[in-house]
Amino acid sequence: MRPDLNIRQWSLAGLAFCALMMGVALALQYVVGLTPCPLCILQRIAVLSAALVFLVAAIHNPRGKGGTAYGVVGLVAAGAGAATAGRHVWLQSLPPSEVPSCGPGLDYMMEVLPLWDVLSRVLSGSGECAEIDGLWWGLTLPQWTLIGFLFLALIPLAMIARSLLGSRGAKEVSSRA
Repeated sequence: MRPDLNIRQWSLAGLAFCALMMGVALALQYVVGLTPCPLCILQRIAVLSAALVFLVAAIHNPRGKGGTAYGVVGLVAAGAGAATAGRHVWLQSLPPSEVPSCGPGLDYMMEVLPLWDVLSRVLSGSGECAEIDGLWWGLTLPQWTLIGFLFLALIPLAMIARSLLGSRGAKEVSSRA
């Protein structure tokens, strides 16, 4: 990755990667026919959150500490997605006897439960989240998603580095003058 890209360029790269992740997710749902489980939905929310951060950062194209702020928020979104995907991978690694039982669907829970209870139940996982719908090159879909989030996290880290290195370079130039 090139550290000499500006914040807008890094943000557009992050936005493009989020679009790729969502495109794959939607193709798997609507072309292949895989129904997303509650943890998959949370991972999609994390991708969309990161995409929103990258979009705003690309439009704003901040200098100095602003790039760091966008990088930190983008890193939080990517980290939340990675944590959710990691939980999903863990659920799929459980022996069948330890897999939580399937609960009500996400739509039903959103209608009848407070948001905090829905999040708590979704993150605890359910039997449908532990199902493995197939392997691609030896990895499950949640494992690929975890890899995607870890790769995505490199972009806000690069934004932070660019912002910090850019401000340090500007201070060195101004101190020489």
